[in-house]
Amino acid sequence: MNWDDTTDTDAAGERLVGASADGEDQAVEAALRPKDLGEFIGQEKVREQLDLVLRAARARGATADHVLLSGAPGLGKTTLSMIIAAEMEAPIRITSGPAIQHAGDLAAILSSLQEGEVLFLDEIHRMSRPAEEMLYMAMEDFRVDVIVGKGPGATAIPLELPPFTLVGATTRAGLLPPPLRDRFGFTAHMEFYGPAELERVIHRSAGLLDVEIDTAGAAEIAGRSRGTPRIANRLLRRVRDYAQVKADGLITREIAGAALAVYEVDARGLDRLDRGVLEALLKLFGGGPVGLSTLAVAVGEERETVEEVAEPFLVREGLLARTPRGRVATPAAWAHLGLTPPRSQTSGNGQQDLFGA
Repeated sequence: MNWDDTTDTDAAGERLVGASADGEDQAVEAALRPKDLGEFIGQEKVREQLDLVLRAARARGATADHVLLSGAPGLGKTTLSMIIAAEMEAPIRITSGPAIQHAGDLAAILSSLQEGEVLFLDEIHRMSRPAEEMLYMAMEDFRVDVIVGKGPGATAIPLELPPFTLVGATTRAGLLPPPLRDRFGFTAHMEFYGPAELERVIHRSAGLLDVEIDTAGAAEIAGRSRGTPRIANRLLRRVRDYAQVKADGLITREIAGAALAVYEVDARGLDRLDRGVLEALLKLFGGGPVGLSTLAVAVGEERETVEEVAEPFLVREGLLARTPRGRVATPAAWAHLGLTPPRSQTSGNGQQDLFGA
């Protein structure tokens, strides 16, 4: 299980269906996180493989191999890092790549680690290059060279480190240089969750939050959660609020649907921004192709917001396609918004021509 709050935005300024965590989300996630692999829902292959790695390390009385976890935000990378520490009965140190801008920052962290400690490095691909190069030796030889002085008189002082386990997390594994990636003994890619797995996540979270929810209500929330436990837990909390104010506290399919309609999250998990992009593409540009900058201006958002926030989910859902000529709506997009594509956008076999051929 694993985990992120409002319609496009709430009081914290985050999209309700956004996958990053902040403020209230982080506090709630701490209470909802599973404590061991047995409680962790989903990611069956990753759990099985990781369980073998940890059991073998405990049997040898050694620290676990370094672990690299990749995947979209909200799928459980931080949760798994904490479980690794718990399973190895070791303390955990948490930091992030952007926080380590100099080799000295990393040296200070590494030199203070205890034997067997787990160092969780989130967004590891955003670490500075000097720190990254220092990490190579630390991971492989449990040693770092601290440079004292400058210029010709500079001296490298070797510093021995206690054995530790590095758990790196990244949303963009392709940005990791091969020398760093190769030093991880175990790598795992976190997949998006299926509806059945999300329903289990929601039922478990509802129990911990003391929320009454029936099977149909959990299924309704799961279907709008974009395959991400963090979003499922956030939607559950918003539906809980609605049920307490507008109903008797029990979350049913009807209550969940009405609540999420208030927060502008539709049956497929699209929010106002997602639908705004699709509506502009369909109604203003006849389904495309249209350039990204033009599309961003049409919806009143920055180019980066459309490209990095809205497009990934729309492409994954098969509602939008990126082509050499620009962004193009798929037949599923027309159907989802209940619109009929113009004749010029369909080919002879009745399918929309995505490439204008």
